[in-house]
Amino acid sequence: MELKKLFSYIVFFLILSNNVLAVNPKSVGKFKNWESFILSSEKGKICFAQTIPAKRVPTSFKRDDSRLFVTFRPAKSINDEVSLTSGHVYKASTVRAKSGKKSFDFFSQDKFAWLLDSREEKNFIKLMKKATNLMVIAKATNGTETTDHYSMMGFTKAYNAAKKSCG
Repeated sequence: MELKKLFSYIVFFLILSNNVLAVNPKSVGKFKNWESFILSSEKGKICFAQTIPAKRVPTSFKRDDSRLFVTFRPAKSINDEVSLTSGHVYKASTVRAKSGKKSFDFFSQDKFAWLLDSREEKNFIKLMKKATNLMVIAKATNGTETTDHYSMMGFTKAYNAAKKSCG
């Protein structure tokens, strides 16, 4: 993973989240398929765990990188904020993440999607801690359906490291 690309995504994420431009993220640990980072900005510290998909379908559809995040922003009293990007602008429809028989619907804006409330985020994080794999199914503005397959291996340790870094 290129740090420059990661930084571009973080900057875009922060702009969407109404935060001030941050300095380069500092890794606090890599845990199998997940990694935790700290960003410092004028508005305070931001900590997050993130991963990239192990598989993306269709491979023929040109899009930016996909990411799944859990973010902590203590200055704004935000904990366990789950967000994702599939690397394309979402069609005005639901983005769905699922593992086994459980699924969660996200709302989208441009290239990012979030869960509706903190209760959903807590339930989703519980699922992420138990799951081995997670799929994110979404539609691009041109109608192309995309599916990103994420490994949850290392999630709990990355989540705990991010949470502790902002604790």
